Amino acid sequence: MYRPLLQRSSKHLNLSRRYSSNSSVFNWLDPLASNKLFTQEELAIQETANAYCQERMLPRVLDAYRYENYDRKILEEMGEVGLLGATIKGYGCAGVSSIASGLIAREVERVDSGYRSGMSVQSSLVMGGIDKFGTEEQKDRYLPGMAKGKILGAFGLTEPNHGSDPGSMETVAKPHPSKKDYFLISGSKTWITNSPIADVMLVWAKLQSTGKIRGFLIDRAACPPGTLETPDIKNKNGLRASTTGMIQLDECPVPKENMFPSIEGLKGPFTCLNSARYGIAWGTMGALEDCIDRARTYALERKQFKGNPLAKYQLVQKKLVDALTDAAYGILAATQVGRLMDEGRAPPEMISMIKRQNCDRALANARKLQEIFGGNSVSDEYGIGRHVANLFVTQTYEGQSDIHSLILGRAITGIQAFA
Repeated sequence: MYRPLLQRSSKHLNLSRRYSSNSSVFNWLDPLASNKLFTQEELAIQETANAYCQERMLPRVLDAYRYENYDRKILEEMGEVGLLGATIKGYGCAGVSSIASGLIAREVERVDSGYRSGMSVQSSLVMGGIDKFGTEEQKDRYLPGMAKGKILGAFGLTEPNHGSDPGSMETVAKPHPSKKDYFLISGSKTWITNSPIADVMLVWAKLQSTGKIRGFLIDRAACPPGTLETPDIKNKNGLRASTTGMIQLDECPVPKENMFPSIEGLKGPFTCLNSARYGIAWGTMGALEDCIDRARTYALERKQFKGNPLAKYQLVQKKLVDALTDAAYGILAATQVGRLMDEGRAPPEMISMIKRQNCDRALANARKLQEIFGGNSVSDEYGIGRHVANLFVTQTYEGQSDIHSLILGRAITGIQAFA
């Protein structure tokens, strides 16, 4: 059906042929010929991801969005194809480049940001955290099952009272009074993708003894009744095709062996977040490209004013041009940063820049393209409104856009502006 990434072949390049051109004719599907910057392996991976997303995920998204109905089997399917933890080497993961992982995110979010969010939490935040900071025993215990989508993960950092200020977190881990080498963790995390269905939760908490932030892997099956609750957050305005909830801990016992051994402070969660932010920079471009495709098709087919297609009019064409230009620039920027990441030469501020810019431009352009649909944009069958609602969330989570402005402002001036 779908060739897994671990068995990928450069023979499967239909998507790359669609986007590429050997002539000097302008190709609106790839306006700056970015595909020529990708390797044959990366293009084959994009082809695999595109085939799965368009054939298996797209037919489900409307029902999922309408009824907030997330099918956890999607992560198992992604595991079968090889999309989970794609940059991790070993443990059943594909071990591909950062560009390849970005192309996967682009294809998933071309369908829906919620689906990319579920994949991103599994791959970048939880699997990535275990791979970077976990013990070998932790890696062997979790990563193979997570790569297959058999073990689902959630990432607990954001708290009800501390969204953009994780350093003020209130979740605390204190020594167990009677069980040696155990902690009791109490606190609450919110807006946690996958938490209602997660088997393992990577939760960040402050050690009572030191005040230092540490990462803990909490197995749902090992938590006594009443110590862990993960209620759904329903009636969302965006990301309705993914499942979102809370992590509520009440003296939940966690063995010391489930704590990351050496990483402490915010460096741990921020390292995980940077990986996820990079995927968001790619994913939002996929969502914007789908908005462009939908708006272009609608503008060519919709006739108004003496039977002319909407695409004939200047204001409509300008909206398409602005959106296409920003998408093309965003892809090139994400490609440059990805290459530098794989060379170990990408500071976090680069990722802040592309996350901020690509999210901002995707949202702004999607809103403008929505105007082409007029009243029909209200109908979810046209898809454009769903993307607009989702892109507002992508601009907000993993560091709200203004927070990334402050990160970049500090890098430019050397002056801290957070407080």
